[in-house]
Amino acid sequence: MDFYQKLLGILESNWEGEIVLKRNEYLVTKDAINSDLFLVEEGSLRVFIEDEEEHTIRFGYKNSIITALDSFLTEQPTKFYIQTLKKCRLKKISKKGFTVLMQASEENKKIWEQLLQSFVYQQIEREIDLITYSPQKRFENVLHRSPQVFQEIPLKYIASYLRMTPETLSRILKTLD
Repeated sequence: MDFYQKLLGILESNWEGEIVLKRNEYLVTKDAINSDLFLVEEGSLRVFIEDEEEHTIRFGYKNSIITALDSFLTEQPTKFYIQTLKKCRLKKISKKGFTVLMQASEENKKIWEQLLQSFVYQQIEREIDLITYSPQKRFENVLHRSPQVFQEIPLKYIASYLRMTPETLSRILKTLD
């Protein structure tokens, strides 16, 4: 059993509530302090930032853990929005509740450390993709790492995540036929 499954096992009977959101509703908005951790039971979401345009940073779908990580870690206002793309049902736990669980044993602390390392590694992979690779290669890398994204997430948000126009993504997808 990998660390993620162990984490879900630890959390299983410790969730503090459930939230149901309709399509296009916000779970978290910029400048809010939200240090809850969520498990997506159903639906899909996107994490994004906004300047002159929106930039998708991450996706969440069934069995994903999602949070405004900056606010979760610092308990300061977030720079992110988390918006549903489909109707969502989420379980939630507060940072306080989560921290108590993670501090309960050395094994739990190790699982939390592995989760953080996984987040950091994923972010490093993403940065390398965006800085060094062509749109085609970025697409291939995401398809390889997270094929479920293409089943759960509308293409316009995948294009934003890949830092390309929807038209470029469409051209890449046509080459697969």
